[in-house]
Amino acid sequence: MASSSGTSSGSSELQNSGFEEDLQKLMDQKKRKRMISNRESARRSRLRKQEQLDDLVAKVSQFRKEINQIIPRMNFTTQYYLNIEAENSILRAQTAELSHRLQSLNEIINFLNANNGGFGIEENYSIADSAYMNQTCNSHYVNQQPIMGMADFLQY
Repeated sequence: MASSSGTSSGSSELQNSGFEEDLQKLMDQKKRKRMISNRESARRSRLRKQEQLDDLVAKVSQFRKEINQIIPRMNFTTQYYLNIEAENSILRAQTAELSHRLQSLNEIINFLNANNGGFGIEENYSIADSAYMNQTCNSHYVNQQPIMGMADFLQY
């Protein structure tokens, strides 16, 4: 009996060691498959990142081209705006000057109308006629000649 138990325990150890070897081979195989799968996944990830980087580089290049096209147009528009603003300032100054001249002329006419005796000027005459005002104030080409003062006017 002793010999049969010794044989069976020896064969059991052989079976256990064979099972352990098979188990170890199976584990090694799974480990290799996982390692290969991880490498492949990492490779795909690197490819995706490279594609994303290439897309971003292409977008940066496209945006730079657009900026290079927009900047000259923006500079032109800014210069045009500044020119129009300067012209507008000139027109405002001319309008103010013409309004002042008109006011002065109306004052002269009012003075002459009040002292109508010796000058021979008709009653109720006024330069502030609306048609004249519209024509003068809306004109872009304003006569820049000065209006004669009262003393010069009376000498003639």
